[in-house]
Amino acid sequence: MKGDIETFFEGGQWKNKVEGSRRAANIHDTKEAATSKGRDMARERKVEHFIRNKDGRIGERNTYGHDPRSIPG
Repeated sequence: MKGDIETFFEGGQWKNKVEGSRRAANIHDTKEAATSKGRDMARERKVEHFIRNKDGRIGERNTYGHDPRSIPG
């Protein structure tokens, strides 16, 4: 599967988009609902999940799956 997941606010709605896609994968009324769905999508794909605030800044970032920056231990 491709691309990281981004949760963002646009046009009065919270959306999730897969990196590289032109359109939102799903749309929600609340940030909580969009974040939950985005987290599930990222876990399923084993990619990163970027959660943006209403102002567009990244408020949270989570990695699911292999993290190339982690130190084996």
